[in-house]
Amino acid sequence: MPIKVLSSLDAARIQWYHFKAIIVAGMGLFTDAYDLFCIAPVMKMISHVYYNGDSINTAVLSTSYAIALLGTATGQLVFGYLGDRVGRRRVYGLCLIIMILSSFGCGFSVCTTRRSCVMVSLGFFRFILGLGIGGDYPLSATIMSEFANKRTRGAFIAAVFSMQGLGILVSSAVTMAVCVAFKRGAGGLEVDAAAPTEADVAWRLILMIGALPAALTFYWRMLMPETARYTALVENNIVQAAKDMQRVMSISHISDEATTGPPPPPLPPSYKLFSRSFFRLHGRDLFAASLNWFLVDIVFYTSNLLLSHIFSHYSKKPSSAENVYDAAFEVAELGAIIAACSTIPGYWFTVYFIDKIGRVKIQIMGFFFMAVVYLVAGIPYTWYWSKHEHNNKGLMVLYGLIFFFCNFGPNTTTFIIPAELFPARFRSTCHGISGAAGKLGAIVGTVGFLWATKKMEGDDKNQVYPEVNRMRIAFLILGGVCIAGIFVTYFFTKETMGRSLEENEHEQDNNDEIEVEPQIVDGQSSASTLLQS
Repeated sequence: MPIKVLSSLDAARIQWYHFKAIIVAGMGLFTDAYDLFCIAPVMKMISHVYYNGDSINTAVLSTSYAIALLGTATGQLVFGYLGDRVGRRRVYGLCLIIMILSSFGCGFSVCTTRRSCVMVSLGFFRFILGLGIGGDYPLSATIMSEFANKRTRGAFIAAVFSMQGLGILVSSAVTMAVCVAFKRGAGGLEVDAAAPTEADVAWRLILMIGALPAALTFYWRMLMPETARYTALVENNIVQAAKDMQRVMSISHISDEATTGPPPPPLPPSYKLFSRSFFRLHGRDLFAASLNWFLVDIVFYTSNLLLSHIFSHYSKKPSSAENVYDAAFEVAELGAIIAACSTIPGYWFTVYFIDKIGRVKIQIMGFFFMAVVYLVAGIPYTWYWSKHEHNNKGLMVLYGLIFFFCNFGPNTTTFIIPAELFPARFRSTCHGISGAAGKLGAIVGTVGFLWATKKMEGDDKNQVYPEVNRMRIAFLILGGVCIAGIFVTYFFTKETMGRSLEENEHEQDNNDEIEVEPQIVDGQSSASTLLQS
């Protein structure tokens, strides 16, 4: 017997609460992107303040990038699991509190003279920040998927995720504004001037501003009710689920469930998380979601590092001919251009087409075009792109297409698909596992790139530099990763468009029941008994 409140949610018209949920949930992703992507210009400033403008040691730099990603992976696993155990809403607020406090903690990193003390303190708070960011991923996706109707569910989840693009853009804009303000406040700086003491305040301010969007949405996040699917299917309280939905949405045909006690829902299947039955029914989906996210994050995070290094390689201005504010401004300006021209349009193309084309086709298309661009840029890189100055703009246009098709492709769909495939009692956990696999891919790509491009000769042995042959190899490897993503998506990823979460959830169960050898019990087969129940 279908539960009316869930059927009504699937058929509900688009209404104001859907957009409110997008904004409230999306602000978490906005904060996530701000905090994760503002670190590049901040590290530029730190290199001027504490390293006298020299490049930061590769071990320190790779650790500073990886520690937040490691915290994010941990948060996805821990809070994803808690979201299924104690409820989405309760854990959702905790993640936001962690993000707010740790953002301020990053700004108040202890010590102002000893760089080792500053980096350790910053690393500690970045790890805690990563825990909150990681928890926000599975909870935001799960909450939006469970509130949405089945016709536009993909667009709603993609709209939540698209707030990342806005977060990247705002982090760049804030960084540029802070740099300009502090530079003017200092009366302007000479090109090779030493970093003033105020610069130590500037990078801390940039990090602390990231707490504001999360703080502003905390009140509305706490007003959100628990999702009807969690209340009805996990807590087995259909009456409360119907009352919660009537309070925030206009949904017909559920008044009887809200006022009378309907028959209890079917008991959850007997199998547990990671049991043999779980892997038989959902192991393929979890494998595909995790591996696809792992592959795309290798590409996405490595591409962001490659971008700044390519631009610095082609820049006519030597790296030493800039002061602390100009150095950070240039990195932030580059991020803003890419976000405005490639990243944000890619997100919103996905929002528009996700429920028209489907998740699998968009994911394959994104991987395919990224592979093409990497191969076109990588194969002739040593004899064409790196030696012809007039081709710089062409290479940058190609590189912009990578970010467009990454977001109009697997970077967005890998966030959506795990929120639709798994049973309600495992949904947040499985999304967290998939996301944690992605962040491990991000660590592999980030740390691997930094060490692979480490210059080993001369006085600058710790300087990261895009040596031409290594850049070519990096392009070709990333192209190969994208081709692997095409095969994994084609052979293992299931389409979820246009079906309710319960239809996606029970498809494997129904197939399994049909394949069971029927056993006659009291004149009826056990398989038919299962189907009737």
